[in-house]
Amino acid sequence: MKSKFDFSEADEKKAILSEDKLTWKQRFLYVRQLLHIARDTDYAATLEAVRADIPFKGATAWVLICSIFIASIGLNTNSTAVVIGAMLIAPLMGPVLGIGFSLAINDLSMLRQAFQNVIVMIALSVITATLFFLFFPLQQESSELLSRTQPDIRDVFIAFFGGAALAIARTKKGTIASVIFGVAIATALMPPLCTIGYGLALGNVSYALGAAYLFFINATFIAFASFLVVKFLRFPMIQYADSKQRRRIVRLVSFAALLVMIPAGITFKNALKKNSFEQAAQTFIGNHIEPLQYGTYLKESAKIIYTSNTDKAIIINPIGLVKIDAATIIELNNNLKFDTELVGTKLTIIPNISN
Repeated sequence: MKSKFDFSEADEKKAILSEDKLTWKQRFLYVRQLLHIARDTDYAATLEAVRADIPFKGATAWVLICSIFIASIGLNTNSTAVVIGAMLIAPLMGPVLGIGFSLAINDLSMLRQAFQNVIVMIALSVITATLFFLFFPLQQESSELLSRTQPDIRDVFIAFFGGAALAIARTKKGTIASVIFGVAIATALMPPLCTIGYGLALGNVSYALGAAYLFFINATFIAFASFLVVKFLRFPMIQYADSKQRRRIVRLVSFAALLVMIPAGITFKNALKKNSFEQAAQTFIGNHIEPLQYGTYLKESAKIIYTSNTDKAIIINPIGLVKIDAATIIELNNNLKFDTELVGTKLTIIPNISN
């Protein structure tokens, strides 16, 4: 007679499967609870806080002017710590975040106010920075400044995820201040505005345009990310909008974000090409220049230049009496032609050639 405590092999398999299903269900519920943000959302308080941060006058305007001066000094002295400090105190996020929120909830009056304050913010920042650099011009272009003149697709991702983090932190009950400070540093709205002023003060249009594009990327994708977060959290619409109008707004915002991404993507592609060329050039120098007589000296004197895919060069220019015979130069040029990564590269060897 079979006892109630006796289990067959089939019963054991059934019990294991049941336990596995329960385990996977528990895991799914845990992950869902881990990533669930809607329950922490304070809709009324969030909108009130976002609206309060949009106005740009009085004390806020003076804080911005002070932060612009600090950031400009940081760029002038190439001090990363000073630039970070300026980004922390700059009240730039409010109007930008307001644009994303107002578009998401269809609040046209809030959108108008936020957009106007962004324009005022840009104008005040650029004028202040221009005046600073007119009186205190840079003796030498700093790396802190130059890094703000050539944005690429990575800046898009930084701004997007920074904006998403900022919007999520804003919507949480008990705003996460550390996230707001972190986003202010990561997305860096302040330094590009200072760099625009630098470009205008020195008449360098390319610097001004590059920095303006970086600011536009940061502001656009912070607003776009906050727009998506607010839509995802289903904030109530302030004004009625039919489904066609809502779809039109989403398409318009998405299209604007895509347009901003295209030049940044092209810049990133060029950066990848430049990096690939520089690696191939370093390999060529190591394989063909370094084994020559005085090769280590020649390698150290090598200069790699990449302006575009059709304008690239390797220049060997040692100071001294190092001579390279004509046959070696011909051989080096032949080796260069067979390297697919270095097609179109000009090899220039400046020292006297020995016969």
